Amino acid sequence: MGGGYLILAGAIMLFSWMVSSKLKSKFELYSKLQLRNGMSGAEIAEKMLADNGIRDVRVISTPGQLTDHYNPSDKTVNLSEAVYNHRNAAAAAVAAHECGHAVQHAIGYEWLTMRSKLVPIVNIASSYMQWILLAGILMIRTFPQLLLVGIIIFAVTTLFSIITLPVEYDASNRALAWLENKHMLTQEEQAGAKDALKWAARTYVVAALGSIATLLYYISIYSGSRRN
Repeated sequence: MGGGYLILAGAIMLFSWMVSSKLKSKFELYSKLQLRNGMSGAEIAEKMLADNGIRDVRVISTPGQLTDHYNPSDKTVNLSEAVYNHRNAAAAAVAAHECGHAVQHAIGYEWLTMRSKLVPIVNIASSYMQWILLAGILMIRTFPQLLLVGIIIFAVTTLFSIITLPVEYDASNRALAWLENKHMLTQEEQAGAKDALKWAARTYVVAALGSIATLLYYISIYSGSRRN
């Protein structure tokens, strides 16, 4: 599978670069589309939380770019400075999307619950996984069980990336539905928000595909060693 994996990995890397470039250009485009309602990302987020009856989640600003996330442990919607302060379609899309995760948390959305349970395991696995896999490959003929351990650990991270897909798509769907139902945006702004979130979601698809392909590669190495 070596040559085939290299081709597949190259194709996924190319696709990832294309998606990332497209996402960047889309957000640059929709960052220039100023909201007619004049609301900032923070105000969008606070209103979406209130409309969903969520009173125990804070909206805060976090440094950096693309650092937007919802933290279920302390119930905070963390918005990057550009999203928190700005008043454009891209900021509205990101702010509403992160609030979509807060809504998922509030209603006990099962896919988010599963992902949250895997987070501490994935954090620990990520610290040692590459070293175990590398050692497992180097010792494949004398101690193949070590590679199997690495594969099992990597499988957990792959499962995490797969579970992330419905979580992210559902959060975007909730965000877009709320923006539309509450008439928060004009038709042009709504279309821009939808397009931006579509490309953001595709980055998770690429990550999942890459993880699956890499897992299959390690499995092929282990299977080959067992046949030999």
